[in-house]
Amino acid sequence: MNIIKELTWRGLLKQVTNKEKLLKSQELQKGVYCGFDPTGDSLHVGHLIQIILLERFAKCGFKSITIIGGGTGMIGDPSGKKGERVLLNNATVLHNVESIKQQVEKLIPNVKIVNNGEWLNNISLIDFLRDMGKEFNISYLLNKESITSRIESGLSYTEFSYTLLQAYDFYQLYKKYDCTVQTGGSDQWGNITSGTDYIRKQLGEDNLACGLTMNLLTKADGTKFGKTESGAVWLDPTKTSPYEFYQFFYNQEDIETFKLLKFLTFLSEAEIKQLEQDHLKEPFKRLGQKRLAEELTLFVHGKDELARAIKISDALFNGNLHELSLSELTSIQHSLPHYQLESPNLNLLDLLVASEVVSSKREGREFLNKNAITINGHVVNDETKVLSPPDFLHNKFLIIRRGKRKYHIIYL
Repeated sequence: MNIIKELTWRGLLKQVTNKEKLLKSQELQKGVYCGFDPTGDSLHVGHLIQIILLERFAKCGFKSITIIGGGTGMIGDPSGKKGERVLLNNATVLHNVESIKQQVEKLIPNVKIVNNGEWLNNISLIDFLRDMGKEFNISYLLNKESITSRIESGLSYTEFSYTLLQAYDFYQLYKKYDCTVQTGGSDQWGNITSGTDYIRKQLGEDNLACGLTMNLLTKADGTKFGKTESGAVWLDPTKTSPYEFYQFFYNQEDIETFKLLKFLTFLSEAEIKQLEQDHLKEPFKRLGQKRLAEELTLFVHGKDELARAIKISDALFNGNLHELSLSELTSIQHSLPHYQLESPNLNLLDLLVASEVVSSKREGREFLNKNAITINGHVVNDETKVLSPPDFLHNKFLIIRRGKRKYHIIYL
């Protein structure tokens, strides 16, 4: 499988420094890497494009490598940022490195994981300025978009130097791990070309170092993909439950769905075309969204959590709530708008207002009179009904639905 053709039909490929070197690296089964700076203790869905990309390269014969930036994480990449990052202390960086390492190992077990603190944390300032600083002209650096975009708003020397550190990473990987290819999002082009230029200066023209960037994962309106009203969609199941993760992809618009199937799954071109044809015949079945949610939930969380997410989704939207176990309900306790009751003996109308299912008693009465409120799958319209423990699923949970799709979970 030709890696350039594979990335092109999927709409992934943005730029490549040298196609001949890339194809030669594939022929020789060289290493390819991308990096993740440990700015948090979990990756999010925006990182999936690079994680899955490493698997694509592996399927094309490359050896996959990832850097988790125990060194660069102490500095912070200015690329794509409007202001200075908050510097993290060493203990936080080490914790984040270990957390992300475990995530990556689970998602792509055959990848080689390297911490760039191995070389960056041991280099002296004098050596850095003599060996690295001398190779980078200021006018060259000022042509980097990651730098020029921040000149007006302010850019510290700390973040100004980041591109040199990433260039040094590529050089070290090239020497130690036979890694000739670096990949990243389109905002990484400046950092990637710093690396290929530095390797050329150190090793001469006869080298295989090359880099490529992928189109950024954005929504139809151009904003960053992977954000919801409640924040980022994390890969850590304790931050974003597998049910929430599944629903995030299931609720994508048609225009996004088939782009995401190309970007984030291993389905072939023929499979995606057939799925799109089937989807267009009966769009109300959401076949594309369903396949997208299934493929990615399986990849990130495994078959057991996928089965649980499907079961919970079916129960919520088809009314089979009594089939859910206590552990399944507990797993979505914070995945829906939620409210904790101090006492179960509250009349229905007061509960609807207190839990913000409705904004006022008047609005609550309107929904009740229209039979638009269900509790645990049953229509209720008696505003004076007093709820007691037997009304709760497993004596603990109420699932309230307002209208067709607005859900709240109430728990004791």
